[in-house]
Amino acid sequence: MFRLQGSKVLAVDMTGDAVKAKNGSMVAYDGQMAFKKLSGGGDGIRGMVTRRLTGEQMTVMEVKGQGTCWFADRASEINLVQLQGDKLFVEASNLLATDAGLRTGTSFTGLRGATQGNGLFTTTVEGHGQAAITSDGPAVVLRVSPQYPLTVDPGAYIAHQGDVRQSFHSGVTFRTFMGEGGGEAFQIRFEGNGLVYVQPSERNTIAGDV
Repeated sequence: MFRLQGSKVLAVDMTGDAVKAKNGSMVAYDGQMAFKKLSGGGDGIRGMVTRRLTGEQMTVMEVKGQGTCWFADRASEINLVQLQGDKLFVEASNLLATDAGLRTGTSFTGLRGATQGNGLFTTTVEGHGQAAITSDGPAVVLRVSPQYPLTVDPGAYIAHQGDVRQSFHSGVTFRTFMGEGGGEAFQIRFEGNGLVYVQPSERNTIAGDV
């Protein structure tokens, strides 16, 4: 069971089951816990190799036992996502923890990944269960519908889920309108039906001031 204690600490109550979490994110636990480091952060050899080649590398640990374990990551805000057989696409640096039963892997995202310096792949989480994702500041969840597509600054993007198609566009960013742009400019456009998670802070990128 995932639950938040405040907005920056994730508590996971376990009764013999397991959770996968970012390596080093455990801050406290009670009861009996066993910790095991997992390689790659994705399921299977293919996921490990893909991450190594693309730079979408994430060191993960498995925590199993009886009791409660608390996780946090550099005082980032934590957001809980409930999956019911669907797939969550999330930047590797923003994935804090998942139910052990959820499958993790990689998905090709095209040039959007290159603009962020995170490789051409992003992390996927799929199945039934809970995932915890982090954000720099409180995340905002925005709905995409066929009538209302959504355009997002790549530096603010965290994750998305649902029947959503994404495309990459160049030529302008939000800062350009304010006269603060400095370099090549990019946007992500989402169409379809689903949710997009954005943070109120932009990560550093390598393809211009976005």
